[in-house]
Parts: sequence; structure tokens; C-alpha cells
Amino acid sequence: MAKIAFILLCHKEPDAIIRQAQSLTAAGDYMSIHFDARARPEDYAKIRAALRDNPNVTFAGKRLKCGWGEWSLVAATLQAVDAAVEAFPRATHFYMLSGDCMAIKSAEYAHDFLDRHDKDFIESFDYFNSDWIKTGWKEERLVYRHWFNERTQKKRFYAMFNLQQRLGLTRPIPADIDVMIGSQWWCLRRRTIEWILDFAKKRRDVMRFFSTTWIPDETFFQTLVRHLVPDKEIESRTLTFLMFTEYGMPVVFYNDHYDLLLSQDFLFARKISPEALELKRRLGVLFSSEGVTFQISNEGRSLFNFLSGKGRIGRRFAPRFWETESSLGRERELLIVVCKKWHVAKRLVERIRKMTNVPCVEYLFNEESCPLPDLGGIQSTMGKRHRHRRALMRMLFDYYDTDRLLVCMDPANLDLLEDFGRDRSTTRFLEVECQFSDDYLIGHAMRVGLAGARTPRETIERLLPTVRNDMIHESDRIRDAEFEYLNHMREIDPMEVSARAVAEFLTVPESVAQDIVRHDHLFAD
Repeated sequence: MAKIAFILLCHKEPDAIIRQAQSLTAAGDYMSIHFDARARPEDYAKIRAALRDNPNVTFAGKRLKCGWGEWSLVAATLQAVDAAVEAFPRATHFYMLSGDCMAIKSAEYAHDFLDRHDKDFIESFDYFNSDWIKTGWKEERLVYRHWFNERTQKKRFYAMFNLQQRLGLTRPIPADIDVMIGSQWWCLRRRTIEWILDFAKKRRDVMRFFSTTWIPDETFFQTLVRHLVPDKEIESRTLTFLMFTEYGMPVVFYNDHYDLLLSQDFLFARKISPEALELKRRLGVLFSSEGVTFQISNEGRSLFNFLSGKGRIGRRFAPRFWETESSLGRERELLIVVCKKWHVAKRLVERIRKMTNVPCVEYLFNEESCPLPDLGGIQSTMGKRHRHRRALMRMLFDYYDTDRLLVCMDPANLDLLEDFGRDRSTTRFLEVECQFSDDYLIGHAMRVGLAGARTPRETIERLLPTVRNDMIHESDRIRDAEFEYLNHMREIDPMEVSARAVAEFLTVPESVAQDIVRHDHLFAD
């Protein structure tokens, strides 16, 4: 009978990991855990202590600091796999999991399924000829070397890429390797795992190549399995049910998804919401049950596409994901710099970026060209940014892996300010009030289409009071909104007054705020 060694990569929520390990090993299966070396030492100690007496649990021999898109994720997986092969000689299959995964079938069903299907289950599509990569880099992931993390070392990441591109420093793919791509959630037979470990020891050239590719957890195992195992013994699919929205975000499952999950032709599902306590309880009971029959209809993806498609044409049967999970998060803090003169706000934000560790994004709702990371397309047009504003902001918080984020907005965007101001998150505003010369107002009128190069001077002079009053009205509307945390920084104020406003806005010491506002040309046009 099949015996599964679960390979678990995790970095948080020790209590959930302990419950997951106890549940999955209760039916006689095994688990090998790699707990991120970046995580809190006391969390790791808690897991080790709780599972010390469980003979079906082992731990990776070496803990690595992992980062999204890095080789470290593959290296950590290999550490956990190596430990599992050594500790569990009776394991017949090795199944890759995350802390967000849960079984949606019983252990009895899973063992019988693997006994009946003597195959390796791993998505493995041709890297260059398939459309698995929807947006962003493709060849660049492989032919250039990537030593830095794109999320945490962005400047170094792109500086090294641009340097290699400028100098033409591309490299060949190992000649006997056809690169494949697919989901990192696989289930492989013991023989295949042993072949991979043996290959990794012998082919240092291939290991060096993948160790400097970008997002290798989507290519390494996928490529090696196809290289080592006959095609007829590979089923190019994952046994973990997961879906993505049109914006590249994973669909999260909640308590009312129990029946839908059980009817899918998969053994596990991700992502299960941390708040779905009843779903987790029912799935935990299910895994240890015996004699359960499952009616497989496998309609999950088509049903989701149908309902979300109806939402796009205005016929809605359920809230869309950015509405059911519309809050930025009670524990998060959004900082908004509101300023009519965008160049002034950008200078201030650049100072904040240098003096603090708060990620800053400039006028993302006003400038189409505002630099934004690839978030699956939701950032691609101004219309999408406004329409899915909270989803976009949540994704930015997740992208920068932070609970504090600063953005810039124009005072005219009162609807955005009010929307974020009503969120359960803490939203702080800093209104930067500038003086407006006639020349600036004329330039503004031309930029927004109120005047042109051939507009008569008399018309412009009649227009100026209206433009000026409109800006004053925008500021008055912000005050009338009565935001809970609203600070004001005015061009005419002394530096110490401005520093107090910035200190309260950023919740930093006044000495830091003074360094931020100490800029000779902050308000210059």
C-alpha cells in the first residue's frame, strides 16, 4: 500500500503546522518539514518540541533562508526530501505541500488512488512552446544569471540584469536538457525522487544553471522529472487543487466550499483561508475517515470561470473576491500623501524612502506610467487600478511583504481618499499644501485641457480665479471628510512645524522628521 512522505515548506503559524503534521501522520504517513531560517527561532523550537515524539516526522538537516523566486526554495525542498528519503525507507511517494494546503479526500482514498496510478504527478509543459507563462519574462529567466531577490533587492536585481543585457552576457541552456515549467505542487514516486537526488550529485553543471535562474521552483523538478522518467509514466497535472483569478491571485477557499472541494478530482487543495476554521475542522475529520465515497464532478474551475464571467458583464451570483475580502487588513497601515503639486510630493516621498523602511508608491491612481510591479494585470490600466483599488492595494502590501505602505494621491481623488479612509485598516493622511503662482495655475490649466497654447491671455486671466478656487475647494472637501488621522504640512510653515506634522503622520521621532523635511528646494516649481 502507498505510504506518503509529505514535504512541507513553511515559515509561520507554528500551531497550524503542528496540527497539520499530527493530522497527516495519524494515518501512517510521514512528514519532512523545512521551516524557513528567516522565521522566529521560538516558533521553530515550538514545532520541534511538539513533534519530538512523533516517529513519522523528521526535519530538514539544514534550514535555509528562503525568498520568493529564489533558488533557496528548491534547495530547501531538496534538504527536506533528502531527510525524508533517509528517515522513511517505507515511503513510496513524496508529496509537496505548503502550510496553506489541506487534504480534500480521506487518507484511505489517497492511498488507493496512488496504488491504482503508478505515475509521477507533476505539471511539466514545454517552457518555450507552451503558454504557461502568461505575462512577464520568459527567456530572460533562464539565459541571464539572477543572484538577487527581485522583491527584497530590486535595485540590485535589475541592475545586474540590465548590465548583462547591455554586455550581451547570455548563457546557453545545458545541451541535453529540455526546460519544462509547471506548478511546484507535485507528487513523485520514490524511484523518481532517488533518481533526482542522484542526478543532482552528478550533474553540477545543471545545478549551477538552475541555481541562478529566476523562479526555479517552477522549472527544476519539472525539467528533471521529464528528463529522467519515461513520458508514459508522467501525468502532467498536480494532485493539489488550486485556481487563480484573472489577476493572477490565488482563489482562497472558505467554510462554504466544503462540498465543492470534495467533488474535485484532487487529493489536496490550496489556499485554505486561515479564518475557515469550520472547513479545516471538517477536512481534518475527513482525512482520518474510512469507507467514505466521493462523487467526482470536477466542475470547480469551470464554475468559477462562469460565475466570475457573469460578474464581468453585470450578472452576479456571489461577491467577487475583492469584495468578499475587501478590507486591506485590520493590522495594516496605509499612509497617503495628498498633494496637488506632484513633483513636491515626489521629492518628499523620496526623502521618506531614504530615511525610513516604508515602501513608497507615487501617484499610482493618477499616472499611467507610475512604476508598479507585475501583479497579474490588475495594474496594467488606469481603469483597472481604480475599479479594483482595494485589491490592488492588498496586492501591493503582499508584494512588499509589509504592514505599512505609503502612496501619493491628488486632492481631486476624494472618492479614493474616502474609500481607503473607511477601511478597517489604519489610514493616515498628510495633506501637503502648496502656494500656487499664476504661472503654475496656467500650466496646470494647460495640462488638464482647460487651456491651450493659443488660448487668449484675457481668457486665461478670467480662468485663473476659477482654477485657484477649485484647488481650495478640493482642500476644503478633504477637511469636511473628517478623517481620523489627517495632518497638514504647509509651504508657509516653519520647518519645525512641518517636521511635527510629518512625525505624527509617519509615527517617527521628530529628529527623523526634521531630516526628511530639511530640503532647500522641496517646494520649488
